Amino acid sequence: MTSGGYEVYESAGELLRALSAPIRVAIVTELADGERCVHELVEKLGAAQPLVSQHLRVLRGAGVVRGSRRGREIAYALVDEHIAHIVADAVSHAGEAAPARLNAS
Repeated sequence: MTSGGYEVYESAGELLRALSAPIRVAIVTELADGERCVHELVEKLGAAQPLVSQHLRVLRGAGVVRGSRRGREIAYALVDEHIAHIVADAVSHAGEAAPARLNAS
């Protein structure tokens, strides 16, 4: 076991569960470039505002993003750069693995 014991694995599992929805991966990818308000994410992702807000709540609850007031809006940002790297690596891996899966069929 690592110095943090099994709790570290539980926390890692919770983080991965929070990142398990494709739209949440897309949100984290967008936030890796800097903070964004909900309307900016809606426009960039082409998703409905209630859906984006719902997924931001999940990410916020998991400690992945934080919100700060920007006038009448809330700007969301990643809590930690590590999360951006985890998601970027997963997306990169998925892009590399996709052609291999297609060729195996």
